[in-house]
Amino acid sequence: MDFLFNINVQFYILGYLVGGIPFGLLLAKLFTGKDIREGGSGSIGATNVLRVLKESNPKLAKKLAITTVVLDALKGIVLLGIAHVVGLGVETLWAIAIFAVIGHCYSPYLQFEGGKGVATGAGVLLVMLPIETLIAFITWFVVGKVLKISSLSSLLALSALIISSFIIHPDLDGIKTHAPIFIIAFMIVYKHIPNIIRLFQGKECKVI
Repeated sequence: MDFLFNINVQFYILGYLVGGIPFGLLLAKLFTGKDIREGGSGSIGATNVLRVLKESNPKLAKKLAITTVVLDALKGIVLLGIAHVVGLGVETLWAIAIFAVIGHCYSPYLQFEGGKGVATGAGVLLVMLPIETLIAFITWFVVGKVLKISSLSSLLALSALIISSFIIHPDLDGIKTHAPIFIIAFMIVYKHIPNIIRLFQGKECKVI
């Protein structure tokens, strides 16, 4: 058990535990008493917060959805900020980023169920790859405004981030590989498989 005293391992565990905090579920429960897992897509993310709550209280639904996005993103941002101040290396920072996304997607507090990882992934990638994440955000915003399909805008934003990362950072500083980006991307795409199926069937719901 000596490995538990290793500061890197401690941050990996912390990344998973903090990443697993289901802010969307908690906020919806606190302010409306509803379990958002019982409606919409069953996810705990901001889109489902908005989808489930907007019928009863549209203004509150929007506020809680925005708050969910911010808090889910901050889970990774704050942890990486602390790790950077402590002086952990870039390889460790990338690993913390991955564990934070894993925690969100497979929360230890929800029997290893969770969200789709978009907001938490965006948070950690904003720290690690700010320019690419800005490009992804612009893509997400434009596609979301035009098509109003959350899953499609998220997946296209992810694609934009991956492509731009190879252009802007052919060799990622400190690790010389894009593997962490692909790991995060794989989790997000995997969690979106039901959405992807609905997209091909023309049944994916729009967020209005």
